[in-house]
Amino acid sequence: MNIYFDCDYTMITWDGRLRPKVEETFRKLKEDGHDIYVWSGVGIRWLEVRRHNLEQYVTDCFHKPLFDYERKMKEFGVDPRPDIIIDDYLEIVRFFGGIRITPYVYEKLDDRDMDKVYQFISSVSSNQGPAFSLIT
Repeated sequence: MNIYFDCDYTMITWDGRLRPKVEETFRKLKEDGHDIYVWSGVGIRWLEVRRHNLEQYVTDCFHKPLFDYERKMKEFGVDPRPDIIIDDYLEIVRFFGGIRITPYVYEKLDDRDMDKVYQFISSVSSNQGPAFSLIT
């Protein structure tokens, strides 16, 4: 599956700290045969991917559309189409399907939302789960 992760407040805090278990989750998803993409409404985020040593897991980075999703995806060259979105922004998750994750604004070392993300993706990829979920 093509799994698209938002960057700000999904993977990293406002000051660039990586959410706990992101690297472990990316590693397990790659081992399971999924393709991981990172996108952001503020542009292409290879710098953050490299800063956190995630490049080995990430297939590509894109500018994320914030509205008029279908047209903007074409305009931004987003390809392939997302199968699952992991984002703190509910509207885009509802549009594409995926999981709305609790915003990770400040460092919280006991955060385990990435465990829930992995469980969700595993259940969807085995056709045993919903195409949409909220982490609260």
